[in-house]
Amino acid sequence: MARNRPIRRQDSGLAATAMIAVVAGLLTGGCELERLDSNGAPVADEGPDLAEQVASLLDRQAAAWNAGDLDGFMSAYSPSPTTTYIGSTGLIEGYDGIRERYAPGFAEGAARDSLRFEGLRVREVDERVGIATARYVLEREGAVTSTGPFTLVLLNVEGAWLIVHDQSAEDGGG
Repeated sequence: MARNRPIRRQDSGLAATAMIAVVAGLLTGGCELERLDSNGAPVADEGPDLAEQVASLLDRQAAAWNAGDLDGFMSAYSPSPTTTYIGSTGLIEGYDGIRERYAPGFAEGAARDSLRFEGLRVREVDERVGIATARYVLEREGAVTSTGPFTLVLLNVEGAWLIVHDQSAEDGGG
């Protein structure tokens, strides 16, 4: 269990540098991964491409949604009580709460539109934390029924990137 500790001056400087790097990365666009050191300078990428891993994760999640597979859809989320989702109904805390939010759409006979994702942008904060932004698009019979931007915070857990925070918004569509 993590213990609260006071933030030392050098910790806050590193945190500020990391946040500036994240914001700068989000503003520059593209689906490229750029690793930055604690001073914000680019470093060589040594390992799997985070953008490709997140794209694959979202492809699997959309395929599970479209197949009516709630367990497959939820496998993208960290199974932790601290995983969070923010959407039109507000904050939902915990994997179980998020699963409960989605479950009615996966019930037998439930109408569920086809899901796809567009415009994925991924940034690595450090070797364990990544941020992804994109748009979800829901369609029925070729017509868009809902669309909107979302932001994911992902955590590398034993080599697998999992969603620990999802903030989604609907912006009209359909």
